[in-house]
Amino acid sequence: MGVEKGWQRTHTCGQLRDKDEGQAVTLVGWVARHRDHGGLLFVDLRDRWGITQVVFRPDEDGVLFKKAAKLKMESVIGVKGDVALRPENMVNPELPTGSVEVVAEGLKVFNESKTLPFLIQDPCEATEELRFKYRYLDLRRPSMQRNLLLRHRASQVVRKFFDEEGFVEIETPFLMKSTPEGARDYLVPSRIHRGKFYALPQSPQTYKQLLMVSGFDRYFQIVRCFRDEDLRADRQPEFTQIDVEMSFVEENDVLEVVERMMVRLFRETLGKELRRPFLRMSYAESMEKYGTDCPDLRFSMEIVDVTEVASKSDFRVFSDVVKKGGRIRGIRLEGIGPLSRKQIDDFTEYVQASGAKGLVTIQMKEGEAVSPIAKFVSKEVLDQICQRFCATSGDVLFLVAGEENVCCDALGNLRNKLALEFGLVDRETLVPVWIVDFPLLEWSEADGRYVARHHPFTSPKEEDLGLLDSAPEKVRARAYDLVLNGSEIAGGSIRNHKRLLQERMFQILGIDKATAEKKFGFLMEALECGAPPHGGIAFGYDRLVMLLAGEESIREVIAFPKTTSALSLMDDSPSEVEIDQLRELGLRIVVEK
Repeated sequence: MGVEKGWQRTHTCGQLRDKDEGQAVTLVGWVARHRDHGGLLFVDLRDRWGITQVVFRPDEDGVLFKKAAKLKMESVIGVKGDVALRPENMVNPELPTGSVEVVAEGLKVFNESKTLPFLIQDPCEATEELRFKYRYLDLRRPSMQRNLLLRHRASQVVRKFFDEEGFVEIETPFLMKSTPEGARDYLVPSRIHRGKFYALPQSPQTYKQLLMVSGFDRYFQIVRCFRDEDLRADRQPEFTQIDVEMSFVEENDVLEVVERMMVRLFRETLGKELRRPFLRMSYAESMEKYGTDCPDLRFSMEIVDVTEVASKSDFRVFSDVVKKGGRIRGIRLEGIGPLSRKQIDDFTEYVQASGAKGLVTIQMKEGEAVSPIAKFVSKEVLDQICQRFCATSGDVLFLVAGEENVCCDALGNLRNKLALEFGLVDRETLVPVWIVDFPLLEWSEADGRYVARHHPFTSPKEEDLGLLDSAPEKVRARAYDLVLNGSEIAGGSIRNHKRLLQERMFQILGIDKATAEKKFGFLMEALECGAPPHGGIAFGYDRLVMLLAGEESIREVIAFPKTTSALSLMDDSPSEVEIDQLRELGLRIVVEK
């Protein structure tokens, strides 16, 4: 049954204003709040558009009043009545509808709610596990509804933008060939072709390249992707990308389109302006200055190299590292000191978790450098180190000695922690930056071979082609990442559009001809059929919406997320299946002892 005749709503719960005074209305929604003020009964009625206060008066209708007094929280009701202005001292400036109320003349209970496992309120006091188990209740909370409505709005802006730019939205398959490179595939067994499997796509990478070969020139898609990998706050086994590909382009063409899309998105969803052109920074500069390829540029605190100065000391921690080819680098926390022993111990433990062996601190007190290493390092060397940082009274220096990657990880993470802990981040500021000139390859100790920094279809820079055989680790990629406030939100590249170069890439990656043909033969053949130069980018859409919403986890902007152990607590998946289903697929479960 639908809504009974005569109870169709005339207005939403976020719609009424002063101009509606005296109008007869019908509202429907959930009982968000129920207050008895001794003779007057107030009910806050909620739907996704907002809240309207409804007042029940015993002198108007005693039967109606008694019925309203029995209303349970989160029951679904309908209310008929006239709109009235609230008394001046009762106006609620926090609500758009806060200057009016509906004086009830009729009440319909569509569905009475049982007592819920937690209150529908912000902030929510329930544990995350309880919220996920009853996600359909958690989604009633105003903050969750705002997040998902923001996500909807963002997707409409993105679609409209790309449509106006001449892009074609094309859906690519969810059932595809398994080509594991990087994260594990989710496999789907075929009932018709026993012993064979589809894979759920980790991205539509090969398909969007094929669409360029097909001549569509400009493609985009807001698409679901799947990766069977270890999870954390910003990862989910299923996630969403804004996928983009363009033909006959160079890097600047892709970056320019993306910048305009980002400006439009932030303007139309948040009313905020992003300045163009975005900053651009090489991978090497980003690692040198910030210790990461995802720098948060809302604060400075650049990493400074003091290897040359510090190596002059007899302090063995420094001298031994330098002899082994390592570096001594540090950051300056400006005007915050002095720090307590406990604070320094906490920061030391933090960098050790990032791989550093320890942390050296130098605190500037009344113009003097005070440090636990002062007994091993001359005053002259300490002063020279402080001069390299332009340190003054109240500053604290943090030094890490070790291999370059250790220094980068430890100081990059510490830099972010210090900024958050000491309030150095302006949360209203937006600083996007392009990171470019990535290494094409990186050596994997675990695999004993080179692996692709982005993916194996990324094109090397033309001027570095001569290094592919002699020094592959020095080859730069035609790749680019977009970073916003320390979070990577998009990554892409110009692709290899000729078979010979793609085959050469596979060889360097240790993928022999037979394996390459088996995994990617269809793409290789397509590259011989008039493939245009092309490139593109993919946005982590969940992360982008997370930043728009000001949340810390993508699970707050996904309707039905999984836990960090990839479980859906609401519907209890993954779950066992019937033996007959397995038999149909030619499968059986083997339990290892």
